[in-house]
Amino acid sequence: MNKIIIIGTGLAGYTLARELRKRDQESELILITHDDGSSYSKPMLSNALDKGKTADTLVMADATKMAIDLNAEIWTQTTVSAIDADKHQIQCDRGAVDYTHLVMAIGASPIKIPFAGDGADQILTVNSLQDYGVFRQALVAGRRVLIIGAGLIGCEFANDLSSQAITVDLVDLAPQALGRLLPAAAAQELQQRLADAGVNWHLDNAVAAVHQAGKALSVELKDGSRVETDIVLSAIGLRANTTMAKDAGLDTERGIKVDRYLQTSAQDIYALGDCAQVEDLHLPFVMPLMNAARALAATLSGDKTTVNYPAMPVVVKTPLYPIVVCPSPRPVDGSWEEDVSDQGVRAWYKDEQGKRIGFALTGELVKERMAMSKEIPDWLG
Repeated sequence: MNKIIIIGTGLAGYTLARELRKRDQESELILITHDDGSSYSKPMLSNALDKGKTADTLVMADATKMAIDLNAEIWTQTTVSAIDADKHQIQCDRGAVDYTHLVMAIGASPIKIPFAGDGADQILTVNSLQDYGVFRQALVAGRRVLIIGAGLIGCEFANDLSSQAITVDLVDLAPQALGRLLPAAAAQELQQRLADAGVNWHLDNAVAAVHQAGKALSVELKDGSRVETDIVLSAIGLRANTTMAKDAGLDTERGIKVDRYLQTSAQDIYALGDCAQVEDLHLPFVMPLMNAARALAATLSGDKTTVNYPAMPVVVKTPLYPIVVCPSPRPVDGSWEEDVSDQGVRAWYKDEQGKRIGFALTGELVKERMAMSKEIPDWLG
């Protein structure tokens, strides 16, 4: 019998399992996770406060229910220590386990910078349900949060926290919010809306050190100023988890390298989600993951299917100022062409030949995202 093992029960792992069961009810399916296997929506972590969600209420189903729903075994609190591609076998806490097909859906981890100061070890990150539980507990005692990083996640958390009357300081090296994702006018308006909600901006700046200050923290910035806060939250980005693949001799780069069938450099081993690099693209967003899961489910069911990526806009969860961005998936020299009105900002990103390769929409204009997407070339056709 076909035996499929999926390592990881995050959004990628569970989405693939669901898509697979739509096509194949017979293959033996095992999902392995180092945590408790709870099913939850990871994108909701950055706006859970406004939604009134705790770590517990974010859980949509526990591992037991997921195992029943998927007709699968789910091994929780289990660590995979090695992959033997030649033997089609993994080593884990339960010993050696054979597979017909193996899928790595092992995600990405927060980038960590070794900041100076005796409070640096108090910096939090939120990249999982467990992380969010720790963060929510910290908020019980502290109502001031300094966020490092004004990218997607940093701005989403700033919006969410400020909606609950929490004092937010937002620090970033860049001169504007959302870096290359937004043109200047849109970034300025986002910054103003969040400032009106009580967010303090520290752009063109950086954290130099984090010091203990009694029960609080004192954050020293590179310009010499200090910010007193209760919690420091790092949101400076994620790095694909590739160690397991490297140790198995698989090709890696920014992620685990896979072809259009999501297969790695080893036969019958696949990867998808935040850990995977499809050809030259590493896209840690939800829609690419969904497309990849559908294609891989078909392939694992015997219908070899390549993954395709149309242009996929990203909704930024900042309800104080609605934003949709559709960046070029590859670095391209170009410039923004902005149209600013009372309804918001409509902007095209054009390459040096004047070709439209990306866009940004804000305010009431976000409703145009699907129409504008049709004018952008496929990311992976």
